[in-house]
Amino acid sequence: MVLKLDQKKKIVQKYNKIAKKALSIIIADISKLKVNEINYLRKKTRKKNIQISVIQNSLLKKSLISTPFEKLNNILKGSNLIAFSMEHPGSASRIFLKYQKKNLNFVIKTAFFEKKILSNSEILKLSLMPTYPEALQQFLFLLQEISIRKLLRIFLSILQQKKIKKK
Repeated sequence: MVLKLDQKKKIVQKYNKIAKKALSIIIADISKLKVNEINYLRKKTRKKNIQISVIQNSLLKKSLISTPFEKLNNILKGSNLIAFSMEHPGSASRIFLKYQKKNLNFVIKTAFFEKKILSNSEILKLSLMPTYPEALQQFLFLLQEISIRKLLRIFLSILQQKKIKKK
């Protein structure tokens, strides 16, 4: 389908706005995937507020200009599936890594987070990053554990003091 210039400009503007709001981007090769497999990924990512698209590389390169993801322009070659994580930087990488384990034809090319192109090991670390509720839960657990330890120490010190007084 041939796009008119106005349509191309709208696409570039749309993805430029998305890229400016996104926390991270992950790019995968979809040359060996079927349409229903891409639709499955779209369904999964929609639930996590991840913008996922297959667009022309030339339009994507123009849309990434003046965004934190401009460095990705050198990597964009071939058939790409691009995912913009809007709420949590690791959400798209989690979904993509899970899907990559199921489907050997799905290959993650790269990811971009905090002005840096990530390696495969860094993509894994990004996917393991806790979400805000998970981090809050871990923090509250830590606070609770610390307060219980202090209480136990107080009881132990009282017991030791009583033993010393008896002697």
